[in-house]
Amino acid sequence: MTKKVLYTDFEGIDGVIADLLQNKDIKKAVTRSNLYRFWKSIVGEKFSEKSKPYSMIGGGVMVIACANNVVAQELLYQKNMIIEKFTPYLKSLKINLKDLKFDPKKWSE
Repeated sequence: MTKKVLYTDFEGIDGVIADLLQNKDIKKAVTRSNLYRFWKSIVGEKFSEKSKPYSMIGGGVMVIACANNVVAQELLYQKNMIIEKFTPYLKSLKINLKDLKFDPKKWSE
């Protein structure tokens, strides 16, 4: 028994990515993922090892997973500075960030 091979016009990976980015939800996820990559440069290596962006919720709130309550408290003290450091990235990615929520319950190694 032989298998038939079906051929299609393949646009290349650029065409596939372009099509995917037309999907509003995928575009939003990619944009947020790009923003999350800057976390280490925003908070420094010490805190980036014990915290990470977890998600965005309504009203421009970013949820940050923290290794423990001490890390969450330390980051809470620096919240305004963190948001200020995010500003250039937010503008270029056109993301609205108004607040940060630090949540140790979201942490996983």
